[in-house]
Amino acid sequence: MKVAVFSTKPYDREFLAQANLAAGDAHQLRFLEPRLGIETAALAHDAAAVCAFVNDVLDRPVLELLGAGGTKLVALRCAGFNNVDLAAARELGIAVARVPAYSPEAVAEHTVALILSLNRNIHRAYARVREGNFALDGLLGFDLKGRTIGIVGTGRIGICVARIMVGFGCRVLGFDIRHDPEFTQIGGCYIDLDELLSASDIVTLHCPLTPQTHHLINAKAIDAMKPGVMIINTGRGALVETRALIKGLKSGRIGHVGLDVYEEESDLFFEDLSEQIIQDDVFARLLTFPNVLITGHQAFFTSDALTAIAGTTIGNISQFERTGQPTHPVSVEMLA
Repeated sequence: MKVAVFSTKPYDREFLAQANLAAGDAHQLRFLEPRLGIETAALAHDAAAVCAFVNDVLDRPVLELLGAGGTKLVALRCAGFNNVDLAAARELGIAVARVPAYSPEAVAEHTVALILSLNRNIHRAYARVREGNFALDGLLGFDLKGRTIGIVGTGRIGICVARIMVGFGCRVLGFDIRHDPEFTQIGGCYIDLDELLSASDIVTLHCPLTPQTHHLINAKAIDAMKPGVMIINTGRGALVETRALIKGLKSGRIGHVGLDVYEEESDLFFEDLSEQIIQDDVFARLLTFPNVLITGHQAFFTSDALTAIAGTTIGNISQFERTGQPTHPVSVEMLA
């Protein structure tokens, strides 16, 4: 099957090519550096499948162009699908597939790395020491043991985070529309979201982005949190209302923020902009806070995760070619 692979970096080519070779070199992979959007959709002409990533645009106009060019499958090499108009895809007869789980440990471990770095000011200490400054003022942290961690979204990643934080001796609270018995078995306790926000020293987000979770962390939610709360987001950027986050940081209501995602990241992340002036004033304001640590959507970025993502993606394409249905389909009902 001909596959147009958008938003490709060298590591994408390496791992997808390896997975395709392991599958008997079953597909013709056309690697494309540009992101998928209305201006680039024509590059997928005559490709039966399109492979897309988190910041590719798959709204109705793009899907219509893809469909007209012969595309029958959108294979997302990620878990989230908020960038796809699923209703339009169904109307156009385009199947959508995703990678529901690749390495939940990769994202969970990155989440904990952000928590530890912020708490013990590792990022600030690193910069100081390189300049010969060994003073400890401003680097004071706290013991994680005995602190309360609120996990919003107890899917596979959330449960991995819970397991790690239980190991630190933390009290672990969880909120999810679906209660997973494993979460309670490892020591977690399910409560309402409002209770979680008010009781947690650290709130970490691991839920999908849907219309219901858009700006889940807003001004009202922040006002309900403990003074000095730490907020971590390695889920999707728009789970957090960034302007409300900045207001909370300025007032001191929020003590620390760790972000691996940002709601306007499509114009920033995965590119080298070191020689340019960042035009996003909101993002630039975030960077001015010493108690904010941002990474560029790298929580997934381990060799184990990339191997699993590539393998599942090629598997979805192969299954669709054989049966007309991918192994891990996405449907509009999943937004309910």
